[in-house]
Amino acid sequence: MTKTFMKNKMFLAGQWVSRENEMNVYNPQDNSMIGTVPAASEHDVQFAIEEAKSGQMIAASLPVHERMAILNRAANWIYEHKEQYATVIALESSKTIREARKEVRRCIETLRISAEEVRRMNGETISFDQMPGSENRVGYYYRFPIGIISAITPFNDPLNLVAHKVGPAIAAGNAILVKPAPATPLSALLLAEAFDKAGLPPKILSVITGHTSDIGDALITHPAIRMISFTGGLATGEMIMKKAGLKKMSMELGSNSPVIVMKDADLELAIDSSVSGAFWAAGQNCLGVQRIYAQNEIFEEFVERFVKRTKQYRVGNKLSEETDMGPMISENEAKRVESWVNEAVQKGATLLCGGKRTGAYYEPTVLIHVPSDCKISKEEVFGPVVSIFKVSDLDTAIHEANHVPFGLQAGIFTQDLDKAFQAIQKLDVGGVMINDSSDYRIDAMPFGGVKGSGIGREGISFAIQEMTEPKVVCFKLSMQ
Repeated sequence: MTKTFMKNKMFLAGQWVSRENEMNVYNPQDNSMIGTVPAASEHDVQFAIEEAKSGQMIAASLPVHERMAILNRAANWIYEHKEQYATVIALESSKTIREARKEVRRCIETLRISAEEVRRMNGETISFDQMPGSENRVGYYYRFPIGIISAITPFNDPLNLVAHKVGPAIAAGNAILVKPAPATPLSALLLAEAFDKAGLPPKILSVITGHTSDIGDALITHPAIRMISFTGGLATGEMIMKKAGLKKMSMELGSNSPVIVMKDADLELAIDSSVSGAFWAAGQNCLGVQRIYAQNEIFEEFVERFVKRTKQYRVGNKLSEETDMGPMISENEAKRVESWVNEAVQKGATLLCGGKRTGAYYEPTVLIHVPSDCKISKEEVFGPVVSIFKVSDLDTAIHEANHVPFGLQAGIFTQDLDKAFQAIQKLDVGGVMINDSSDYRIDAMPFGGVKGSGIGREGISFAIQEMTEPKVVCFKLSMQ
């Protein structure tokens, strides 16, 4: 593993600052310390918010062409330093270098799409004369920035999921405070560096590193914060909503994503897509394939071929070009997944492969015959474990797929358009992928779920809608 140590400053209202108190950043592969970041205090958050009050006015006054230019310059900076960005992602997170490079490419695209969407922040004219007595009124509405946004981001996509909040916020003319996950702050700081180099005016962006217990409440309860954009677990999301008060919310929460494989499916396609969907980023992916429902007629063949492909997955050094899967984000997380799998096996599940832990590494794992009362059946495992179930028909598969408290995305493999449209209509999720796994996503699409998977939508143009408000303008004319 490359020995790299980074002593970082945090980006506070446009200034790079150090603090006497620091947090260590570790590589989950071997628990080696790869850097330090400041441990911010509540005072730092209060300062950033006060500065952001001016920052939001500066951001709102930036003309569209300047917002576009800043976003494109930031994207260009990341492109010019893309290998550095990918290496940092691979060092501090669970991703392999190949997975990290894909995340960097997506981040660049996210910022470039944000630049494009600025020009499409349009309103509409309103026909006031539809109401009798309003024949002499004309007007329109336009969208204006919401103000100061607090963004709380997770460890699993430490660069692009930050960009998914920062890019649209700047495009919409807002100020934004980012609190990255304590395990992976370095990538977020690199994103701040790109905007600093791109000439973003001070006070618009802060990336505040610190312990949630020290700064979390200040970031969600302060009355000047007008919106909270959170990506993380359901329990934390519910806690934030209870504490925050009257604020706009965007919540991208948990999942337990299903994939349905019908007897007429292209099995090679279904296996390739679902294996990748289950074990990408060591399964720490909100869209990751956790449950597969295969029809009776092809169940045995599907399971056999799925297990064979899973056993070919190469687990090891994250920086090796040959590695398919790295460790989980911490040994504690790997132990949690291990306990969930053990519980399922003790209750009657059959372990077909994997099920072994070494430190933070947990082998790609496949289960069948999983009882419905196991944690792994209903909750989000967020690890490299997939359960495969036998079903008689599509109705049964849809019923079982919906029988969890989440509804982010789902996949179905079939050549029958009628079955595909039946799944589209009846699956209780925010997105249905036909002949693809549940984890397919592009950064321009509306992304979010129903039930315990959250509220609101990300995806650049949809995030901009969330981060702005409509203002109605009406002229009463003197009619002769």
